[in-house]
Amino acid sequence: MCGIVGVFNHPQASVLSYYGLHALQHRGQEASGIVSVYQEEGSGKPRFGIHKGEGLVLDVFSDHALFSTTLRGTAAIGHNRYSTTGSTSLANIQPFQFNYTGGLFALAHNGNLTNTRQLRNQLKTDGAIFQTTTDSEVFMHLIARSKKTTQIDQIRDAVQQAKGAYSLVMLSDTALYAARDPNGFRPLCIGRLTHEGGYAYVVASETCALDIISAEYVRDVEHNEIIEINEHTVRTGEITSHYIDPSMEQSSHCIFEYIYFSRPDSMIFGHPVDKVRRKLGKHLAEESPVAAPDGSKVVVIAVPDSGNTATLGYARVNEERFPTRYEIGLIRSHYIGRTFIAPGQNSREFKVKAKFNVVRGVLENNTVVVVDDSIVRGTTSRSLIHLIREAKPTSVHMRITSPPVKHPCMYGMDFPSTEELIANHYDSAEDIARQLGADSLAYLSVDGLMRAVPSQAGKGYCTACFTGTYPVEIDVSAGKMATEE
Repeated sequence: MCGIVGVFNHPQASVLSYYGLHALQHRGQEASGIVSVYQEEGSGKPRFGIHKGEGLVLDVFSDHALFSTTLRGTAAIGHNRYSTTGSTSLANIQPFQFNYTGGLFALAHNGNLTNTRQLRNQLKTDGAIFQTTTDSEVFMHLIARSKKTTQIDQIRDAVQQAKGAYSLVMLSDTALYAARDPNGFRPLCIGRLTHEGGYAYVVASETCALDIISAEYVRDVEHNEIIEINEHTVRTGEITSHYIDPSMEQSSHCIFEYIYFSRPDSMIFGHPVDKVRRKLGKHLAEESPVAAPDGSKVVVIAVPDSGNTATLGYARVNEERFPTRYEIGLIRSHYIGRTFIAPGQNSREFKVKAKFNVVRGVLENNTVVVVDDSIVRGTTSRSLIHLIREAKPTSVHMRITSPPVKHPCMYGMDFPSTEELIANHYDSAEDIARQLGADSLAYLSVDGLMRAVPSQAGKGYCTACFTGTYPVEIDVSAGKMATEE
């Protein structure tokens, strides 16, 4: 659950990276960092410019002089951090950088490796000294210790040993590299823009990072692919491409990127998120419509912001069967971050009230349908329904645009252990509805979900959090180490 960006051949590469990270802020709010490469005055030797810090992008890079002093150069990579578990120490803030026999090298990682413990133990036995607790550092040691002679082969050698989810941007003093694991769990796209010096290339987690800098979308980094962007690319437009695992054909894109995590204005896995979410809402309404008992209009509201687009789809289809109107019934404060702690009051209910408020005139004396993307532990949903009931609706019905989450994610989504998931504690949606305080609850079926997402030959999805079918084997001995970044 991180955001990554890389820029090559632009005089303001770090500035563009900064804007890209700002667009990807939803993918990580714990920390942010940029590493650039520039030529040292006098000697002409390549040097890294580095700036990292805890907090939001705007806070970490509030000193704009950094871009003309520390973060110079025509190439840069950046990272927004959202750790699923593990330490939040300064040492874990990416991008990571090092100097080895192949020259300067930096990398930023989105994803979770599933064989982290095995690789770390192997590397420690060989003499490696780890400076962080993240699985991302494994790539650094594997690249630096590779016996291959070229840098692209060293990268390929390293990623072939890693299992699980990884989207990577990597920077040397001569090239920008990007890679997606053979399953393609996390999104990664390529963009291009023109400037006085010719073409600049951009790699980012989502296309919204291209939009903010007016870069043209070129294509996705494909699953099972490493790309190299260098001076040859700038001159000819040719992006060098390499396979990671020649035998791998079918992808396993994370389906939750469509349901929740990506921005609705992005295009991921080659398709607009907005259109997919509307279909999720439409299929949910077909499966689980709601009618007001007295024939009056049903009021459909979203849990903002992730539920907004799907709610439009739900309301439109529900309206075809019953009197329905879409309303804005919840107002969200955008100034409450993940680390918000209420002084003297640490209850979940108070935190929900600080984040959301109801529009009483919309909800009072009405049959209300609340559309949300998922229910994980259920604590937030329970407090949210209690808040809505304070506005005195006649009934409250929850509709969820995904199936019940019954299994933890091992590839980068922040889902807790099996025991913490509310869907594993009750036999039916009706039982869960009673625990949440709702009059009814319905989830989108797995079949409805699969009908909503785009279908292409060779392009599949990971649905492990719903079905328990994990496409990449999990190292059960790894414990939390396998899900730290």
